[in-house]
Amino acid sequence: MNYINPVVKLNSFTCPYCNTLAQQIWHEATIRKHRSGDFMFEIGYSEMPTIDKIHISTCQACGEYHLWFNNSMIKPDSTGIPLPAQDMPEGIKLIYIEASEIFSKSPRASAALLRLALQHLCQHLGGDGKNINDDIGKMVKNGLDVRVQKSLDVVRITGNNAVHPGQLDIVDNSDIAARLFGLLNFIVEAMITQPKQIEAFFNELPQGAREAIEKRDA
Repeated sequence: MNYINPVVKLNSFTCPYCNTLAQQIWHEATIRKHRSGDFMFEIGYSEMPTIDKIHISTCQACGEYHLWFNNSMIKPDSTGIPLPAQDMPEGIKLIYIEASEIFSKSPRASAALLRLALQHLCQHLGGDGKNINDDIGKMVKNGLDVRVQKSLDVVRITGNNAVHPGQLDIVDNSDIAARLFGLLNFIVEAMITQPKQIEAFFNELPQGAREAIEKRDA
């Protein structure tokens, strides 16, 4: 969940290539129109009038570069969104990837897709998938960790706000939408990955020890 959304001229952000929070080295270029009508591409700072600005940031962790045009990242398209959690169900993973691909163009649409992914995830976890709030309430009654509950509600409310605007301004603050990706991964890891790992560790115990535990709990 240690994720920082890529922003022009930011010293460090999460690299979309290696998914690492890393320092960035920046270079600036400008596009100008010559009197002849030709366009000129120049590296470096100049006080002459410019048509467009291009920024290039290089990740100091993996060495890959990111290309920015007028303050928007155009290479790569994923803009540093963390990869989906390994144990995320395939159908939900497809929605997650779609949300990451459109994030730079529409954070609001991306947040709405993540809410849809959450709806499917709640159904995967035993809910009916019709009302996310009700599904979360059922999980809370069954002893859901409060950290997971808060994460679920953040994705639910923010994603809903993207469709029905309220007090959260996703359009003007894309960082709000960007953090939802990390939260969805956290939910998957807490609700799917960690229980699976614990079950695997338990099954590695000697059979006699497991039978004694079952007898104790009976």
